[in-house]
Amino acid sequence: MVKKVLVLMGGRSAEREVSLSSGTACANALRDAGYDVDIFDPQGPVRDLVAAIEPVTEDLVIFNALHGRWGEDGTIQGLLDLLGVKYTHSGLLASAVAMDKPMAKMVMEKAGIPCPQGMVKTRDTMLAGDPLPRPYVVKPINEGSSVGVHIVNAGDPDLAFTAESWPFGEEVLVEHYIAGREVTVTVMGEGEAARALAVTEIRPQPGSFYDYDAKYNQALAATHIIPAEMSPEETKEALRLSVAAHRALGCRGVARADLRQNEQGAFFVLEVNTQPGMTEMSLVPEQAIYSGLSFQDLCVWMVENARCDH
Repeated sequence: MVKKVLVLMGGRSAEREVSLSSGTACANALRDAGYDVDIFDPQGPVRDLVAAIEPVTEDLVIFNALHGRWGEDGTIQGLLDLLGVKYTHSGLLASAVAMDKPMAKMVMEKAGIPCPQGMVKTRDTMLAGDPLPRPYVVKPINEGSSVGVHIVNAGDPDLAFTAESWPFGEEVLVEHYIAGREVTVTVMGEGEAARALAVTEIRPQPGSFYDYDAKYNQALAATHIIPAEMSPEETKEALRLSVAAHRALGCRGVARADLRQNEQGAFFVLEVNTQPGMTEMSLVPEQAIYSGLSFQDLCVWMVENARCDH
């Protein structure tokens, strides 16, 4: 059994506050389970992180509770692989591909997984006019937790964004909006051993969608319906597609697939989150508890199934 756990939390991304909440919750659960737990917030030079990890021993695991860029996009994973230390969640390649939304869509579509139709446009092209008939969805190429995501509706008076309101780089992912409902599925394990836990339907408050505030602002929180109110056949299909996406991207540990079901009943995979939230409002712990796995047991499973690719 692993004895020593270092929880990485905070970091430099736009999801820093969520990461701090996730990391604190996981650290507390692992301490209660009997592990020797330290925490580290990698805001400074990389050498500080290396110093916090070394010396690397057989009984050490890194619990990666970082979200967003630098923590979820393969960067940290590559460093941990070089150091030869085991860590939770997916490895370098799966993390990098899943975080790059256009690349992830390409991989999933090649595997026969339906995704929303979309395209990558430059920032300047978006500022010149609508690239698609409204409604459509605008997304940063490589952010998580719906940071920067918004829907451009037919009645909106303005363009998708202004030159001053888009700090996410020169490329923009634009997708056709799929009217219907949003569901999410937690997947644990890897390869043929990967298994889905449950299907949750997410119902945002009227007039909104499942954006950053709906995920993490208690006052604006969406409603989680578990299990989702759908037929056994629909449930089976949502679970199947989520596991297929998890496998196609090469994920391991715990990940979460987000899907839309259109008004005709068809499912489309939006993305796979390789570092899903672990806060009191998060979907993965909620699905684990529904499936008979306590939050503490979930954290322990993640630690005991950690590894590196060195």
